Amino acid sequence: MVIVSEILIALVAIEHLYILYIEMFAWETKGKATFKTLSADLFRPTKGLAANQGLYNGFLAAGLLWSLYIENKEWSNNIAVFFLICVIVAGLFGAMTASRSIFFKQALPAIIALLFLILSR
Repeated sequence: MVIVSEILIALVAIEHLYILYIEMFAWETKGKATFKTLSADLFRPTKGLAANQGLYNGFLAAGLLWSLYIENKEWSNNIAVFFLICVIVAGLFGAMTASRSIFFKQALPAIIALLFLILSR
């Protein structure tokens, strides 16, 4: 169960690194293909805003990856729980304010990882 929870945490982190990449470095290319509900003319003027969001996604990924390298199991779990809850809250907020699909793409994977982490204690 521990290995499964660590794999799920790593997958959530990788997802947020991918979001970082899109929002910080590929907003006007992959961003347009990924966020199809936005008008194409919005990508250039919102590039700075997207990069800022991407940076925050990078912080989430860094925290989740950090939790995997902490040797003290109690601290590792606490850090992972904190960052998974941050991802869940961001996903729920995004689902309520931007698109319901964000729940399934962002919050649900973090919820599943959190459940496995709790069950592995």
